[in-house]
Amino acid sequence: MNGWLVAAAVVLGGGGAAALWGVATGPLPRRLVAQNLTTSVVCPGLLLLSQGYQRTSYVDLALLMALLGPVGTLVFARTLAGDLAGERPHAWTLTWAAAGAGAVVVIALCVATGPGRAMVKLLVIGALLIGGNVIASRAMSGGFQGVRRG
Repeated sequence: MNGWLVAAAVVLGGGGAAALWGVATGPLPRRLVAQNLTTSVVCPGLLLLSQGYQRTSYVDLALLMALLGPVGTLVFARTLAGDLAGERPHAWTLTWAAAGAGAVVVIALCVATGPGRAMVKLLVIGALLIGGNVIASRAMSGGFQGVRRG
C-alpha cells in the first residue's frame, strides 16, 4: 500500500461516511447536499486510486463523474424546486471544503504527473469538479442574484 492509496482511503472513507449519513438521515435539503457531496468525494478518490494503482482508466471515470455529477444535482434541484421552496439547503462551508480538497488532490497529482496531456486532463477535471459543484450548490440554495427564473 502506498501513500496515494492511503490518501484515497481517507478521502473516500471520511467523505463517503459524511455523504452516506446525509443521504440516510435528515430532511430533503440535507439529502440533496449529500448527493452533491458524493461527487466531490468520489471524483478525487478515483484520481488518487488512479495514481495509486497506476490505472489511467480511473482518470476517465473521474472525468465522467466531474462532468455528470453536478448536472445530476442541477436536475434534482430543478425537479425538487417545489419541495425545497420552504427551506433551501445552505452548505457553503461544505462546498468550499470539498472544492478545496479537490483542488489539493488535483494539484498534488499534477505535480506527480508532470507536464503533458495527463496534466492537462487533470486540470480539466479539477475545473469541472470545482466549478460544477459551486454552481450546483448555488442553484440548490436558490439561484443567482439578478437572474430571472422562468
